[in-house]
Amino acid sequence: MGKPKFSRKKYETPSHPWQADRIKEENELIEKYGLKNKREIWKAKTRLRKYRGQARELLAKVRTEYVQSKKESDQLLMHLNRMNILPINSTLDDVLALETESILSRRLQTLTYLKGLANTPDQARQIISHGHIGISEKRVTVPSYMVTKDEEGEIGYTSDSPLNDVMHPARPRADFKSVPGKEETKPKEPKEEVKEEPPKKEEKPSEEKPEEKPTEDKKTEEAPKEDKPSDEPEKKEEASPTESTTEEKSKKQPKEETVGEENKQSEKSNEDKKEGD
Repeated sequence: MGKPKFSRKKYETPSHPWQADRIKEENELIEKYGLKNKREIWKAKTRLRKYRGQARELLAKVRTEYVQSKKESDQLLMHLNRMNILPINSTLDDVLALETESILSRRLQTLTYLKGLANTPDQARQIISHGHIGISEKRVTVPSYMVTKDEEGEIGYTSDSPLNDVMHPARPRADFKSVPGKEETKPKEPKEEVKEEPPKKEEKPSEEKPEEKPTEDKKTEEAPKEDKPSDEPEKKEEASPTESTTEEKSKKQPKEETVGEENKQSEKSNEDKKEGD
């Protein structure tokens, strides 16, 4: 039987202390269910391991059509149904498909939070350990207490608890909705961020071009009607530099002609001098 002072462990530790995947999974469960340490996870895993071990043995015996095996399998399924872990008309194969969270979800701490009696799983653990929560008017101070299907509807504040006052600051609001753990952060927002807008930007210039064309055509049609008188002085002003250039050329031409005539006369005079000599 063993000495009562040194009782045996009610759980089995992991086979290896350093396993990254297991450590990550355990940390997520602790945060989600507000557990004190990993020992509570190991207790839930050992309980689940016992259920699955019994189901495995019974599956091997049921094939032999042994009467006792059928009786034991019915008792196991009835127990899991009473704990609200499995629904009615379940089979032994459903027992093998159970996970650790199916056990952790039946703890008094989790159900207290899900019923809206606490703001967070950690607060649920606190008010349970302080004696504010009871089942059918009986105080329960063990957060890891496994609640049955019949007891689930009788969870509430104890009669002498100050949390019965609706105006108590530690009590959740009336519109408070409890959601277990990380399910509060829903990963739906990234979908809106992922929406790409490049196709819209490509379509915009194609749509704007045909819209701009008629506006330009209208301006061109309206411009000659309204701006005719205003264009004439501009043309005159523009013509002035050309006229100035023609005048300059005309001024330069006579100068060049006079210079050419003077050169011819000088050449003639030089020839006459040579002939006289």
